[in-house]
Amino acid sequence: MFVNSRWPLLLPSFVLLSLASMVVLSVSVGPMAISFADSIKALLADWVNWQAPVSAQNAIVVSNIRLPRTLLCLSIGGILGLTGAVMQGVFRNPLADPGIIGVSSGAALGAGLGIVIFADLMVDLPDWLQLSTVSFFAFTFALAVCLLVYKLGTSSQGSSVVVMLLAGVAISAIAGAGMGMLTYIADDQSLRDLSLWQMGSMAGSNWISITISSITLVFLLVVFMSSAKALNILLLGDAEAVHLGIDIVRLKRRLIFCCAIGLGVAVSIAGMIGFIGLIIPHLVRLLVGPNHQRLLPLSAMLGALLLLLADIIARTVMAPSEVPVGIITALLGSPFFIILLLQQRSKLGI
Repeated sequence: MFVNSRWPLLLPSFVLLSLASMVVLSVSVGPMAISFADSIKALLADWVNWQAPVSAQNAIVVSNIRLPRTLLCLSIGGILGLTGAVMQGVFRNPLADPGIIGVSSGAALGAGLGIVIFADLMVDLPDWLQLSTVSFFAFTFALAVCLLVYKLGTSSQGSSVVVMLLAGVAISAIAGAGMGMLTYIADDQSLRDLSLWQMGSMAGSNWISITISSITLVFLLVVFMSSAKALNILLLGDAEAVHLGIDIVRLKRRLIFCCAIGLGVAVSIAGMIGFIGLIIPHLVRLLVGPNHQRLLPLSAMLGALLLLLADIIARTVMAPSEVPVGIITALLGSPFFIILLLQQRSKLGI
């Protein structure tokens, strides 16, 4: 709508402005009150070494606690929004959210195995290698679930939405049982980590996790944007895409593999945060249409904006206590999912 008008940069500019405003708000709110002006001064002092008159305490809180958490929200939200848009395009299914089809549950099970079963082996490893080990398990399980759902829901007759959703339900149940077993055998520290993952949290942000998630987001943007035109052709159908010269098998495998990388990294760092990958692509399509060249970058930007908003609510709604951010996104996304189901039912005439 906005991008097709005579002001093609209006919507991206508005989203960028909203992101900048939300960043300032995110570093300003919390149990310790810091004014917007002091937050901006602290950010300028940290980023451009500006000699601003800001107290050392405010500067430490903003630079060492709230800013890393804010940046992690941006990168993780961007990954979730981006992968959600790509998965809906690959499966040609508006309900193909990573959480709905079981990918997030599988990644969480892999990450849980990494920290519970191999926790003793990782004690002496450096922090970045511990995180990489957990990410490896999360990625492996996310990839396995993606391929399994795709294989179960696809035949020579095409793709079946119902089979994919049912496969996702079954896989989520299996992953839930596995997480229950891990919870039963975990020690206190591992049990605390598992609980945070299952509800999603940005509390464990640090510069290592920010670096890994940011690199992953940039990598996914490059790969997915290079496949945007092919994704547009894929919307016409598999047969039409083949006739137009698209190797759909190789294309889908590459995109699913990259989605698994993104989801594995996101889940291993922030836990299970659902519905962002479901909501955001639909909102963006309402604004700019189904063209993936516009849909993908805007989904990443709005995904980052929504997760940052959810994290601000999680930190402030019951301050000084903190609500897991996965609960906030679930509360925001569940009504949207029900509305989406009702729309699908109306289209089918049920």
